[in-house]
Amino acid sequence: MNEFRSLLAQSEEGEPEAAGRILPLVYEELRKLAAQKVAREAAGQTLQATALVHEAWLRLGGDPQSQWRNSAHFIVAAAEAMRRILIDNARRKKAQRHGGGWVRVELDGLDLAAGVADDQLLAVHDAFDRLAAHDAQKAELVKLRFFAGLTLEQSAKVLAL
Repeated sequence: MNEFRSLLAQSEEGEPEAAGRILPLVYEELRKLAAQKVAREAAGQTLQATALVHEAWLRLGGDPQSQWRNSAHFIVAAAEAMRRILIDNARRKKAQRHGGGWVRVELDGLDLAAGVADDQLLAVHDAFDRLAAHDAQKAELVKLRFFAGLTLEQSAKVLAL
């Protein structure tokens, strides 16, 4: 996407309007990813897809934008931002209700299309962090599949596998 790269370059050069023009180019893709993820959350989830996209956008705005090589790389960064937002939200809710605690969850037992309870989401997050320390590429695949809701084919394309 040449327009995306051009806007990134303009943003790096300090042009303030360039960063604002990036969002419309990727908004619908981010909205689809967020809607898929929010739809899989447990009943009673208060975070809406639009709010998740906007919060992710705000978090991405604080990161150095020069790190995005292309739109696929931006989507990976957005998936990471959404993952962190959902984890923070789950931690906050769990701390309020249960006072913390650990539960072991096997990933094979999780249905990616079903809602995931907060304690399971936190257990997956902890397992994700351990996997990332062991094998970063596999962790990226898990992030795109589980947290962003991409199919295996979509994940492979984003990761250029």
